[in-house]
Amino acid sequence: MNKPLPAKEKVPLKQRRHNTLVYLRQHWQLYLIFMLPAFVLTIIFRYIPMGGIMIAFMDYNPFRGLWHSEWVGFAHFNRFLSSPDFMRYLMNTLKLSVFGLLWGFPAPILLAFLLNRILSSKIKQKVQLVLYMPNFISVIVLCGIVRILLSPTGMINAFLGTNYNFMTMPQAFRTIYIASGIWQGAGWSSIIYTAALSNASKDLKEAAVIDGANLIQQIKTVEWPAIKDTVLIQFIMAVGNIMSVGFEKAYALQTDLNMGASEIISTYVYKKGLLDGDYGFSTAVGLFNTVINIILLISMNSIVKKMNEGKGI
Repeated sequence: MNKPLPAKEKVPLKQRRHNTLVYLRQHWQLYLIFMLPAFVLTIIFRYIPMGGIMIAFMDYNPFRGLWHSEWVGFAHFNRFLSSPDFMRYLMNTLKLSVFGLLWGFPAPILLAFLLNRILSSKIKQKVQLVLYMPNFISVIVLCGIVRILLSPTGMINAFLGTNYNFMTMPQAFRTIYIASGIWQGAGWSSIIYTAALSNASKDLKEAAVIDGANLIQQIKTVEWPAIKDTVLIQFIMAVGNIMSVGFEKAYALQTDLNMGASEIISTYVYKKGLLDGDYGFSTAVGLFNTVINIILLISMNSIVKKMNEGKGI
């Protein structure tokens, strides 16, 4: 008879750490080869450009360069904050972001719950393919589709029997922007929640069904705990980017008649920086936007930690 194999002895944590350090010392060249390109690219494209923040405090002139331009301190920030259009740009940005978060953030979570109810893997794959496809359409192409659909001779007006030009209505811009964003991104964003739902215990789900739990009760007791931490992290990140409204889409959907609702901070930065050549002022406005994002991210992370037993990012 074959003798049973001896059980592996559990290696103490201190010994495992020692073995890992010895391995790293012996093969440090391998780690250096793999990590050096990523490290260099991060320094070049992430940290070195941070020096451009100095432009926000200068009357920057490309011909004089960074070191010979006139230093103006916080003059650009004062100019922006005292501008009569400051509140309009800020409120337009916040409305797009906040309403987009309120309507757009739950959409992929609901999609993930619905996809998780599909038992046939073939049907589920086909539905996912249809939902993911809009994500691969470029923003400019998407905006072109939206403009065609909402034109006076477009499909929407043909269906409603009207001839409105929705793209010229300031009151319709926000709905158009948010609805098209949900259509494009909700399916793709649901991937992370669908993956998290795969960790939900099937035994608990079967037990809940046997006990007579309805759909809402199954989600609340079995599926929601499996994705709760993922949802919180995604929500914190979304709030941290609440001022980072996509420039390309807002600019591509912008018309002269809907400017009252479509002019946001990012489009304003583009026009002042690249079109008007006011580099110092546009950099100051962009820096103001980034600082607000950082404050919101830290604040929301602190709030979530207090509400979620110290768990955050």
